[in-house]
Amino acid sequence: MEHQMIVAFRRTGEKRYGVEAMREGLPVVYIHPAPGYDRQIPHDMMHMVVESQLGLTRGIFGQLAAGGNAGTFQPSVQRDQSSREARRARKRVTKRGKKLLKTGHDDCVQSERAAYVFWSEWRARTSSRAADKQARDTAPITELGLQQSKLDEIFKHIDELSSHWSRLDVGQSVAVSWPDLAIVDSGR
Repeated sequence: MEHQMIVAFRRTGEKRYGVEAMREGLPVVYIHPAPGYDRQIPHDMMHMVVESQLGLTRGIFGQLAAGGNAGTFQPSVQRDQSSREARRARKRVTKRGKKLLKTGHDDCVQSERAAYVFWSEWRARTSSRAADKQARDTAPITELGLQQSKLDEIFKHIDELSSHWSRLDVGQSVAVSWPDLAIVDSGR
């Protein structure tokens, strides 16, 4: 069962960020530091876009929405929660996470490849740097077999999220709803 989820991407340092997933009826989970910082768009934000748009329901964010931890997220300890309750919550999330990791393996592999391909293509489209053009040549967008209209829709989401992310100062965040990618809050 997938729950409604708000995902906050927070700049936590000059080259660091964290991700927090707030899920209806489930413990809040987070990862900090998160992998793949980029001033234009962090790696996990790219994952969220491609998973949503490609319908990867058991990629990282689908697993989080289904109550898992995607193998790397940790439950937040609530102020009114005892250490025993926190331990139990962590065990439940970890157990559910392991099951979802098994069933979501193929979606995770596809998500990782798609995130790389879209990041490479997006960087090449928005930059004239030789390194980005080289990355574009090694990750052809055509291998994904998507119609141009779908590619345009995905790049539109990436552009919008990048626009919000790249304006954030350290300590600020952008919150995005899953799976529709609507920006809920930015710059707080």
